[in-house]
Amino acid sequence: MIDRVDMRALPVEIRIQSFEEVNLGYRLEDAMLEASRCLHCKHQPCVSACPVGIDIPGFIKKVSENRLDEAYQVIFGASSLPAVCGRVCPQETQCEAVCVKGIKDKPVAIGHLERFVADHYYANEHNKTELFISNKKKVAIVGSGPAGLSCAHDLLDKGYHVDLYEALHEAGGVLTYGIPAFRLPKSIVKREVQSLLDRGCHIHFDVIIGKTLTIDDLHDMGYKAIFVATGAGLPKFMGIPGEMLSGVYSANEFLTRVNLMHAYEKNAMTPIKRGKRVAVIGGGNVALDAARCALRLGASIVYIIYRRSRSELPARLEEVIHAEEEGIIFKFLTQIKEIYGNDDGQVKSIRCVEMTLGENDASGRPRPIENPHKQKVIPIDEVIMAIGTTPNPLLIQSTQDLKATKHGCLIVNEQTMETSVPMIFAGGDVVTGSATVILAMEAGKKAAFTIDQRLSSNQ
Repeated sequence: MIDRVDMRALPVEIRIQSFEEVNLGYRLEDAMLEASRCLHCKHQPCVSACPVGIDIPGFIKKVSENRLDEAYQVIFGASSLPAVCGRVCPQETQCEAVCVKGIKDKPVAIGHLERFVADHYYANEHNKTELFISNKKKVAIVGSGPAGLSCAHDLLDKGYHVDLYEALHEAGGVLTYGIPAFRLPKSIVKREVQSLLDRGCHIHFDVIIGKTLTIDDLHDMGYKAIFVATGAGLPKFMGIPGEMLSGVYSANEFLTRVNLMHAYEKNAMTPIKRGKRVAVIGGGNVALDAARCALRLGASIVYIIYRRSRSELPARLEEVIHAEEEGIIFKFLTQIKEIYGNDDGQVKSIRCVEMTLGENDASGRPRPIENPHKQKVIPIDEVIMAIGTTPNPLLIQSTQDLKATKHGCLIVNEQTMETSVPMIFAGGDVVTGSATVILAMEAGKKAAFTIDQRLSSNQ
């Protein structure tokens, strides 16, 4: 019996002072030892649980044999972003959750091993610059987040001329503007994007489809298929008193200022409030990212206000543990009801009510119920709302016949990813609402497969 090999991490006192990556990765001896724990089950439940179908036992076996370049090729055959997924994919609820080793012991650290393989590959100056023979057919991808990048990767493999249209000035979508550098260094995202550029992909920045160009314009430009991967960047608010006070952010704006515009740097042109007492509303990964960023910006107290218990917390366990180590205070079974301001219109405190849990609701989780007799006021000077996002309606409103749900998510065939308009496909958060990077990548792969089938049959 070999104990699961833990990943090294920066000491707490160092990491809360900077945006340097917290996890330090495996050394070779760590990776080979951890890889030796794999049972190489015949039925391979971990492969079935991986949204993009990585041959997990296959790559782990090669790690155990110190055949790391070969291990990378196994992963890269299914996943275009292994260094990203090794860091942010929720393995604990997917591949590792069904690991047979985990029945009587801790599961194999599949995510840590994937990260190690990808980092080793690039550290040794390998790259994927092979250009494929073009079939001359043009495909447009709207959005350069994980769904768009995954779709572009697979279409480039098939020889398509791929153009990515990005609304911002940098590629990567949520990987760039949403996930902090201490979880996902931006150099890794830039490296993955550059690998697509090296293989012939083109990226057009500062182009908003639905405003700068329309879907009809793309058709007129000769694109045979269009994949919409615009994500879900429109923040939700609660509609409570005080939300318009100065010092209230959506998590989307807050993280974009920090991650994309480097507002944490001393000479940054993009300002950001550096609250001393910060409340983050929500319990997902975005909420914890915002809380940990606020701490690094100099907050003395950071609360996570979450209306259910720790058991229902949707954030990744690793991030919860890191947040607790760093001193983030979790206020469970608590709901914000009002934000109070001072005479200058600045946030000064929040009023919260205690919750109890009732029967399960439509989400399958216990329904939070207010106890109006138990309320409290907490001194706060900054509030960050991290209660979810929805797709921006601009593209949908500018495109006839595209069908969407009442929440603004595009409706697609789940097998082909095709929308209600022929040869317009969609995937990622613009279809599912806020979800994980790996699920967005799965959607991109599905769309690329269908696009290739359709365009190949029309030769």
